[in-house]
Amino acid sequence: MTEIRTKRLLLRRARAHDLDPMHAILSDADAMRYWATLPHTEIHQTRNWLDDMIAAPVAESDDFVIERDGEVIGKAGCWKLPEIGYILHPSAWGRGYATEALTAVVAHVFANHAIPEIIADVDPRNTASLAVLTKLGFRETGRAERTLQIGNDWFDSIYLVLKRPSDQ
Repeated sequence: MTEIRTKRLLLRRARAHDLDPMHAILSDADAMRYWATLPHTEIHQTRNWLDDMIAAPVAESDDFVIERDGEVIGKAGCWKLPEIGYILHPSAWGRGYATEALTAVVAHVFANHAIPEIIADVDPRNTASLAVLTKLGFRETGRAERTLQIGNDWFDSIYLVLKRPSDQ
């Protein structure tokens, strides 16, 4: 089982017992504000999401649960290569965990997959995520309006790319 250790975090593959902590994240309106779906209202929604994460072939999806001191605080990875994404419980925001986790994930993905770049699709209102990705070297490649409908609302996108480092 692949694990990545950083100074403060453990990134590991999802397991069935991650259901309750992931539901706490995926049912939180603040955490889900810029996610691609509405907050989960039923545990079975999170169970289906987690089952898909667990079953995804690593050749197509390289995704990790994030732990801090044994507690699940989020997930980070390429849910569908080469697109990266992450979500953290609001109690973990503002402490550098996203940057720390994504730095490790990016290095892992480039070391283990023959892809020329990693991409991201971010809601323009999500300035915190845009700042994290920019800090990691992602560069904007375009913008589009009304790219995603969640519930009754439409949302825009900023597209970003991080090219494979030339030394790999």
